Amino acid sequence: MKRDFRVGIASETDFNNEVMEILENAEKGIIPEPPVERVYFGDMKTFLEHITPKRFILLDTLHKSNGMTIYALAKVLKRNYKNVHDDVKALEGIGLIEKDENGLYSVPWSEITATAKLAA
Repeated sequence: MKRDFRVGIASETDFNNEVMEILENAEKGIIPEPPVERVYFGDMKTFLEHITPKRFILLDTLHKSNGMTIYALAKVLKRNYKNVHDDVKALEGIGLIEKDENGLYSVPWSEITATAKLAA
């Protein structure tokens, strides 16, 4: 099954408006879209602190694998183990990486979509 993940930059007000719209539609009997997991950051600075170019390469590498340990991932990426460990834990914390029962990390998403609203 295809799984998507959305990453975005949204104010707390925008996020709350989205939740309210979903709840209002549910009360009217409008069936929501299939659930999509998502995470929002309050501003571009915070987004860029979490989704760095090295972390994006890490996500891509994990997505192409059948799951890897942090040690194996660090070797493939030719990066320091501690830095890779920190990146994996940060990405796991926001839901972009999952750890299975064997201790292997993977990116289960078929697509990660990032959006940012431009100021009006």
